[in-house]
Amino acid sequence: MAFSTQSPAAEDTSTVLDEAPRRRLSTETKASFKTTELFAYLGAVVGVLLASQLIGTEDGHEDYFRADRAWFFVVLLTIGYLLSRGIAKSGSRDYYDAR
Repeated sequence: MAFSTQSPAAEDTSTVLDEAPRRRLSTETKASFKTTELFAYLGAVVGVLLASQLIGTEDGHEDYFRADRAWFFVVLLTIGYLLSRGIAKSGSRDYYDAR
C-alpha cells in the first residue's frame, strides 16, 4: 500500500486505491431554477399582475390598483430578487468533483 507524502493541507482527495488527485471544482451557487426564491418571485409577480387586472373600477370609484402601480411593484420585486441572488452568490459555493 502506498501512502501520499503530501501534507494534509494540500488539495489531495485521493484514496489508497486511486492515487490520482482529484480537483475539487465549485460553482458560485445553485442555478436559479433550483432555488425556491425564483418560484416565490414568479408567484409574487403573477399575483401582483393578477390583482391589478382583477381589481377594477366599481361603484363610481376609479381604479384602485392601476397598471402603472402594478408594474412599479414588479420592478421592486425584481430588485429584491436580484439583491437576494447577489447576496447568495457573494459567499456560498456549490462544490463538485472533476469526474
